[in-house]
Amino acid sequence: MNISTSLDRLHLKARQNKWLWYFAIFCRVALAAGFIPSGFVKIMGERFTVLAVNHPMGNFLEAIYHTGYYYTVIGVMQVLAAILLLFPRTAILGVFIYFPIILNICILSLAVRFDGSLITSPLMVLACLYLLCWYYHKWKFILPFNHHAALYEVPGRKELSSKFPVRFFAGVATTFILVVTSVSVGYDMKPRNTMAECITQCPDSANPQACYTFCESIHQQGKPLNKSLDAYYKAINATVLKK
Repeated sequence: MNISTSLDRLHLKARQNKWLWYFAIFCRVALAAGFIPSGFVKIMGERFTVLAVNHPMGNFLEAIYHTGYYYTVIGVMQVLAAILLLFPRTAILGVFIYFPIILNICILSLAVRFDGSLITSPLMVLACLYLLCWYYHKWKFILPFNHHAALYEVPGRKELSSKFPVRFFAGVATTFILVVTSVSVGYDMKPRNTMAECITQCPDSANPQACYTFCESIHQQGKPLNKSLDAYYKAINATVLKK
């Protein structure tokens, strides 16, 4: 059995379950809801957030805001992808437009440790991946595999099984918990959205004074995140050596 046949069988088994079909609809609607508001803000030429320019994400978004029609095009593509996702016939095209945009947002959020999308963007990336798997039969021919000439038919709604896939949704719940937990505890220091929010991390940090210095470096002095983190870790190491 070649890899193409194995993927076909796995995909057909998934498409035969009503609950997985419902989950695909949920993903499509949730993803559309995530892009329509933010996309329209850009189309209307308004700023996406009220983050200060000193904030790493605020600096990035402010720069994009001043790029003219590039900023508008991003909004148009977000709204287009969201609308296409809402209709079954065009959903796969919507996913192909949506995925690179949200992947870029996810990487950016992780890189600058932005609280606003640290949790949501990875989950949205996973939702896109699920939809790509769900519509595998529509795009599989671009893969470098040998495909059979006779294709199986995707079962209709009335032919779907009502058996609840416990293991699948247990995996979904576990993945959700892992994403939330890893993002919550994966960073020992985050810039947060404001100076007041940033310093709330300090009492529980390894070096409160270094934490305060980190927050001031970001929110008051406007230094890059990497330089502010370097200063923080140097202070931590100096504290350890003194002990």
